[in-house]
Amino acid sequence: MSAMSDFLENSLVDQIFRGQTAPTTSTLYIGLYTAAPSDTGGGTELSGSGYARVSVSSSLANWAGTQSTGSTVASSGTGGATSNNGAITFPEPTSSWGQVQAFGVFDASTGGNLLFHGSLTINKTINEGDTVTFPAGSLVVTFA
Repeated sequence: MSAMSDFLENSLVDQIFRGQTAPTTSTLYIGLYTAAPSDTGGGTELSGSGYARVSVSSSLANWAGTQSTGSTVASSGTGGATSNNGAITFPEPTSSWGQVQAFGVFDASTGGNLLFHGSLTINKTINEGDTVTFPAGSLVVTFA
């Protein structure tokens, strides 16, 4: 399950109800956490040992429409969710990253604003040399 950050919720309220320009991004950045963030942020994002957020361009090709996994046309479904259309693969760790529990979607490669966050279905200990990949359709972000 995923959730919107307070930053994104406030931005949407200001845009939809208050006529303010919402921030946009042409690229999203996926991050990993050993302690999950909340809607206000926080948590413990990985750092060092070869870790870096992975960039994914905001596009119909890269993110599924709400009607189905793998969709590459504008959203017309009722599920209120999107997922990655291609694999998202992180750099290989140069030493242990510890037990990864959650992911975050950001608007910048470092710092920036947390937009969405969610817990992983299964916590996974990541050791040196492991490959960390979200296969196509497995990183699901739900608007609820």
